[in-house]
Order: sequence, then C-alpha cells, then structure tokens
Amino acid sequence: MSKLTGSFISTTIALACLGAAFTSSCKSESDDNDLLIPAALLYLATRTCETNPENCTFSGFTSASAAAANTWVGLGFGNNQFVAVSQDGTNRVMTSPDAITWTARTAGSAQQWLGVAYGNNTYVAVASGSSAGTGNIMSSSDGVTWITRTHTGGQFDAVTFGNGLFVAVGANGEFFTSTDGASWTKQTQPETAAWRGVTFGNGLFVAVNGSGTSRVATSPDGANWTLRTAAEANDWRSVDFGRGLFVAVASTGTNRVMTSSDGITWTARSAAEANDWHFVRYGNGLFLASAFSGTNRIMTSTDGITWAARAAAEANTWTGIGFGNDTFAVVSADGTNRVQYATWRYRR
Repeated sequence: MSKLTGSFISTTIALACLGAAFTSSCKSESDDNDLLIPAALLYLATRTCETNPENCTFSGFTSASAAAANTWVGLGFGNNQFVAVSQDGTNRVMTSPDAITWTARTAGSAQQWLGVAYGNNTYVAVASGSSAGTGNIMSSSDGVTWITRTHTGGQFDAVTFGNGLFVAVGANGEFFTSTDGASWTKQTQPETAAWRGVTFGNGLFVAVNGSGTSRVATSPDGANWTLRTAAEANDWRSVDFGRGLFVAVASTGTNRVMTSSDGITWTARSAAEANDWHFVRYGNGLFLASAFSGTNRIMTSTDGITWAARAAAEANTWTGIGFGNDTFAVVSADGTNRVQYATWRYRR
C-alpha cells in the first residue's frame, strides 16, 4: 500500500469514527490496528448549540400563513412536525413539517384549545371553557385525527410531558395527570389560583400562576405538590427548563423573568423590554419568549438570565412557541400572517 493511499484510508476511518462522541479510538478493518482520533477533531464533532450556543446563529423571523385565520394559542413539536391549536374556527388544529406550510386539521371538539404537548408517541391538547367541562382534553397519535377524552371536569391552560407522565393545569386550580393521554386522574391542587404554565426538568414538575400567594409549585410525580415563593408577585404565564435552569416569564411586574436551578428558590431577572410576555420555550441552547405587546415582541437568551430583544416578523399578538429541527415557530392570535419562524443553527 502506498503512503498516500494509506493516509487517505486512515483519514476516512478517523472521520467515520467521529460519530462515537466519547470514543478515543476505533479499529481499522484493513489492518486491524487501533487508530487514535485526534482530541481536537473529537471536540469539534461533539460541539452543538446545546454545548456551545455562542457558536450558533439566529436567523431572525419570517412570516408564514396559518392554515386559517383562527386565534392560535398553543404550539408544540413532536415526531418531526409542529402542531398548533386554537380557541376558535372551523378547524382548530393545524400541522406543519417545517413551520412554513400548514395544513388544517379537525379538533376532537369545538373547545377553546390553549396548550399542546407531545410524549409517549402521543399528542395531547387542553382547553379552557366551562370548569365543569368533561371534553377539555383531546389526544392524537399522529396530530391529524383527534379524540376527545372524558375526565371528571375542569378547564385547562397548559400541559406538559415528563418522566412518562402528562400533567395538565388550569385557571381554576385544576391539576390532572395521565400516562397515556387517554385516561386522566384529578390531583389535589396546591392552592386555588390561575395556574398558567407547567414544565418538567431535572426530575421535577414546575407550575406557575398569576394570582396565588406563592405563585410557584413543584412536584416530583405530578400528584404531590409543594408551594414555592416566586421571585416577585407577578402574573406568571409560562415556564420551561433548559441548560439546568427553570425560566418563567410574566405579563406584569418590574422584573418579568425569574430563574431557578432547583424550582424552589427563584431569582428575579430583567426582561429585554417591559412587554406582556406570555410564553417561553427552550430549544437546543436558546430560550425564546413571545409577547402580546411591545416594540420588540420576541426576546432570546442563551442562559435564561441576560435577554436580547428581537424583532417579530409582524406586530401581532404572539402566543405559543414550538421548537424542532433547528427551527423556532411562533403562532399568533391575530394578524395577516399568524405564524413566524426562525432558524437556530450551529456554525460549522
């Protein structure tokens, strides 16, 4: 074998082995010798937006047309598609593989759908309406065909999935759990309040509200909840988890962001602008929040602490956020184009 040919083969093998992120060597089938991967190459192969967000680029937002001019509020991502739900309209669900082209879908019932989550190969959407309503939850295996699920009655604002469990919370203090999205169990609420957001991270469910005494609650199992004190008595609307940190946003208050590493002790943070912040979502190294009002109705942060204002594609009432396939999508309750999307990618 010539020296040039051998070098080419060795290089090819080395590049192929980079897929094993924490492997220091791999074996050549041609000569049965161990080939050491250079540490620099291995380091570069394992860098992502999650580990090195400073090396990623945010594209800025572009408008897209929704499937219908509905009041779109909830948005999620799972199984390689975005799924949005709305409060009104003929078709109150729409799906998209890329956040650009959207297809109208029929909801399980004509409820005021506000939140959607994906887990265990199942989409779950929750709705507000009458607190005695028994059809305010629906589920789907594909995001296309939806089945309304019966429960003991309640109205909901948000739903999340974590540790094999769906948890839904509501404006009148409802807390429900389900392992499959079909059968639901009512749990004891930590306090009667307008619970607006819920998430899961680091083995813990965290919920926030805008009217209670403590305004934060945590649970390891979705059933047993403990009240925690928010950083400020704001109208907390949404919470998410990323990079070892819980981040919540509010529509009122002096500091409209708060963070916590454990869900128990919270620290007030300054928002990029004093907007009516309603949703926050974490995706691959970046937190992104949307607002109902303000000059710049989007803000982003790589650490949840320091926030930068971003221009929205249009001055709409921006609501739910989804992230998938290097793309953030945001839906709106009004406007000509009720979807906007932006990419968040690593610079190779």
